[in-house]
Amino acid sequence: MTAYKGKCFCGAVEIEVEGEPEAMGYCHCSSCRSWSAAPVNAFTLYQPQRVRVIKGAEHLGRFRKTEMSDRQYCKRCGGHLMTDHPPLGLVDVYAATIPTLKFSPGVHVNYAETVLPMKDGLPKLKDFPAELGGSGVAVPE
Repeated sequence: MTAYKGKCFCGAVEIEVEGEPEAMGYCHCSSCRSWSAAPVNAFTLYQPQRVRVIKGAEHLGRFRKTEMSDRQYCKRCGGHLMTDHPPLGLVDVYAATIPTLKFSPGVHVNYAETVLPMKDGLPKLKDFPAELGGSGVAVPE
């Protein structure tokens, strides 16, 4: 199984993910936008056992605004690394954190909240897929 390595902005924290993600796409929710300071978050979703901190665990900070998202960042540089989603059983490792992984998005989630319309032909979901507790409702591009 292929392993991909990534790191925070300053390199103090390094992570490794094994294999290909369960899903890749874009999240348009206001929480992701605010956390990332960007109009959209590019995500890769992994099962938790396939994500490891391989260096600098002592520098890993956490912020949990809700039970849905345990956001993790480097306490030295503030670089964002990943968000654990315990209710979903998945970890969002930000696509920019693992630059050697070929990012191949398949869906837009929380598109009803978008501030950056993206006309790329991918499915646009109002919130989350039904299998992850959302409505599964598609919205127009």
